[in-house]
Amino acid sequence: MNPWKKFVFGFSSTRLGAAVMKVSSVHLDPILFKMSGGRFTTIGPPVIPQVLITTTGRKSGRQREAQLVYTDIDGVVHIVASNFGGERHPAWSHNLDANPEASMQLKSEPIPVRAERLNDADKAQVWDRLVDNIPNYAVYKERTDRDIRVYRLVPTADA
Repeated sequence: MNPWKKFVFGFSSTRLGAAVMKVSSVHLDPILFKMSGGRFTTIGPPVIPQVLITTTGRKSGRQREAQLVYTDIDGVVHIVASNFGGERHPAWSHNLDANPEASMQLKSEPIPVRAERLNDADKAQVWDRLVDNIPNYAVYKERTDRDIRVYRLVPTADA
C-alpha cells in the first residue's frame, strides 16, 4: 500500500481523523470532485475509489450530494453507510431508503441509478470484499452498535 493511502486510512480510522474527514467529505469534497471531473478531493487526487451521489432529500425534496468511497464488486458500485462508525446513519442513507432513485458520478458524467439496500445475507456475502478495499470499515463496525447499511447502485435504463 502506498504511504499516502496508508496515512489516509490510518488517520481516518482515528476519532479525530474521522471528524476531520467527515467535515471535508460533506462540505468540500463534493464541490472539488464535481469541478475536477473526479480528479481531486480535499486530500488531493483520490487514493481510494470515490463516487459523488446525488439523492433527493426525504424531508426537503431537494437534491443532496454526498462524496463517498465505493467498492466495485463484479462491476457494480457498492457504498457503505458507515458514517465513520458514528452512532447514527448518515443522512444520505435515509434519503436512499425513502427514494432509491439517485445518480452517481464516478468521473465527469452523472449516471442515473437505483440504490438497493442489501439484506443481511447479501451484506454478509460482500462484507469481506468491502473491508479488503476499505479496511476502516472493520474499525467503524466495532465502533458502533448500529447495523451498518450497504447499498448497491444499479444503473437504470436511463443510463
